[in-house]
Amino acid sequence: MGSAPRAAGCIERIVTPEAEARRRALVARKGFSPDGFQIEAFDVVDTGDSVLVAAPTSSGKTLVAEYAIERALAEGRRVAYTTPIKALSNQKMRELTAWLGRDRVGLLTGDNSIRGDAAVVVMTTEVLRNMIYAGSDFLDRLGVVVLDEVHYLQDHYRGPVWEEVIIQLPTEVQLVCLSATVSNANELAGWIAEVRGSCVPVTEADRPVQLHEHFLICESSAQSATAVPTPKSSATWPKRVAEATREIAAARVRGRDARGASRSCTTSTSAAACRPSSSSSLVRAATTPCDRASRAASTTSTGARSSGWK
Repeated sequence: MGSAPRAAGCIERIVTPEAEARRRALVARKGFSPDGFQIEAFDVVDTGDSVLVAAPTSSGKTLVAEYAIERALAEGRRVAYTTPIKALSNQKMRELTAWLGRDRVGLLTGDNSIRGDAAVVVMTTEVLRNMIYAGSDFLDRLGVVVLDEVHYLQDHYRGPVWEEVIIQLPTEVQLVCLSATVSNANELAGWIAEVRGSCVPVTEADRPVQLHEHFLICESSAQSATAVPTPKSSATWPKRVAEATREIAAARVRGRDARGASRSCTTSTSAAACRPSSSSSLVRAATTPCDRASRAASTTSTGARSSGWK
């Protein structure tokens, strides 16, 4: 049984001269001073414990990962930066390459294998899981694993992959777990501590960038979409959808459709005749560019809505 996670704000502060120099260099490179929760997470990283950072979107969780990466590289150790999807892996590779240079960053996904022997390798979580079971040489000098979007642990289909990585990694490997939607950080950190020996939760409630819910009304014939603010009550959604659909149709009739739709309505055509059919007015499975945009553009400010690790 591992030790229980230490309460946030009660972390033993150990700042060596090397850590101070590393933090000064980080501030100089970024051009801003870290927030309190970031400094708290830095302190955990410097103790060698694993850390779970639960903070809102755009609050700066990645800065903690960068700090851990810099510390590992200074000690001659390797880093695995894992993400749940290939697109995010590609994005992180570009960001890390811009910082560390091309020769020090690699990428391993189902589609690409680029400099797999680099000091920092970005990969999907499944790739790291497969490395663990295969006994890959990559693990020999592995010092830090970043589990970005660690709330995927609660996914019914893919969640076991995160469990296997957390349980099967050598205990000397430090975990840096990042998520914007974990609502039970203390419970999750406690479980990680049980299976690995140590994990400290660091949480931040302040949201620097406010999020607002919208949904998209898609018109398949025109391949266009209109964002509509989500009503406060879900009971009013059908009414709001109908109103928005009529507004879109009326704009077409008046010739003020700025999206340049492929079909047009004359002034003699009623708004009802111009209204998209029920099969095209609601967001469906992601089978068209319009639908895929609706999935990507939808944002939420409510956080995790159900129990479990998210």
